[in-house]
Amino acid sequence: MHPLTLIKTIHTIIWVFFNVVIFYLLYAVLTNQVDKWVWVGVGLIVLESIVLALNKMKCPLTNIAGRYTHDRQPNFDIYLPMWLAKYNKHIYGTLFLIALVILGFRELVF
Repeated sequence: MHPLTLIKTIHTIIWVFFNVVIFYLLYAVLTNQVDKWVWVGVGLIVLESIVLALNKMKCPLTNIAGRYTHDRQPNFDIYLPMWLAKYNKHIYGTLFLIALVILGFRELVF
């Protein structure tokens, strides 16, 4: 397997994992089922955000993938449609913030 294919596959699997976490958070806060897994999920997303912030808002896998190609399209390092790869952080960052606002409201009011 070519290294770029392996990196794109791993990157996509990690992306799917974090999607599951974010959608679980949204589900849990919307249905008022806040449990320890919500806090674990928040912690994971915060940790991911710190990693991105320390790496100039890029996944470390992007830097590794860049060693194997000159392509720098938004999806050169992950198996996502171009538009989703381009706006990925905006979309999922917004969803995470929505989950946090609802979580904060539930924790403060109820």
